[in-house]
Amino acid sequence: MKYYLIAGERSGDLHGGNLVKSLKQYDNNAEFSGFGGDRMSEEGVSLTLHYKHLAFMGFFEVLKNLFKISGYLKLCKRDILKFKPDVVILIDYGGFNLKMASFLKKNNIKTYYYITPKVWAWNQGRAWKIKRLIDRMFVILPFEKDFYKNYDWEVDYVGNPVLDAIKSHEQKDLPLGNENKEVIAVLPGSRKQEVTNVINLLPAVIKGNPDLYFVIATVDNLDDTLYDPVNGFPNVELIQGRTYDLLLKAKAAIVTSGTATLETALLKVPQVVIYKTSSISYHIGKRLIKVGYISLVNLIADKPVVKEVIQNDLNEANLKKELDQLVTNDQHRTQIISDYYDIYQTLDVGSASDNTARLIVNYLKG
Repeated sequence: MKYYLIAGERSGDLHGGNLVKSLKQYDNNAEFSGFGGDRMSEEGVSLTLHYKHLAFMGFFEVLKNLFKISGYLKLCKRDILKFKPDVVILIDYGGFNLKMASFLKKNNIKTYYYITPKVWAWNQGRAWKIKRLIDRMFVILPFEKDFYKNYDWEVDYVGNPVLDAIKSHEQKDLPLGNENKEVIAVLPGSRKQEVTNVINLLPAVIKGNPDLYFVIATVDNLDDTLYDPVNGFPNVELIQGRTYDLLLKAKAAIVTSGTATLETALLKVPQVVIYKTSSISYHIGKRLIKVGYISLVNLIADKPVVKEVIQNDLNEANLKKELDQLVTNDQHRTQIISDYYDIYQTLDVGSASDNTARLIVNYLKG
């Protein structure tokens, strides 16, 4: 069968690549095309557009780039009609993918959604629209299955692909410039605005903690000059593509809200979750968000397992204070790690990629 996948972010590319790998086990003659990134390409997806062109963050940033996004939507529609897939698999990236879902419905193209939009967080009424547009839904958070039951919709909970990635990771030695200091992993994100907001805060934190060694995870889709504010410090190092190995060596972590918070938790590293966006985007979001947490860690646990420092509270003083707690307060560290274990057990229901691939092929065979 022919599969068209659409992933618009780094994490979607990772999980899309793993899904394709599993699909090939159930469909030996599968063909793949779509929007994605390097991981999907490595698994044999013929890419029409790389996700680095789609990484817009926040309401205001999307508005500024509506013309570009419109062009990419048109490109995607043309590409799908040309490819003539048996199914289109949407992966996260709700704003773009829900627009595509409307097009696909009008054209009677079968549409599945993997890693679904977080409608439980804001504008919950969108669940009715998604139900109307999507043929099959594969959710990755346990509470999402119950959420959609409120809309008389039975969706498939398949486990969490982040846990798949953690389990399959083969740790390799990661030599660092200074092996004698406690390592603090810094995961600033994969979007330009995210990284800029974090990196500009770090110099004061780094200067105030000369006995700690800050290792910053960079990403290949962003310009290296974004990290210039932290270059030149003796207790700073930049690495690329080795995030899991870095976390496995870390005493604690500073993590921008997103998938990385869950990865950090499943690798049992105490963390502080940070987030900052433009004032306009923040104030719009604050009025719309219906949940009490921004991190996946706290959402899954349904309690404040890790500290979230966001928007105006995200400053050097607050960041240094929480980092000190993570490094020196053993009781605090022990409680966080204990809560992490409970999250791991909740998510451990087998391979999400394998479960989803098996269901997809079975549904298509009908």
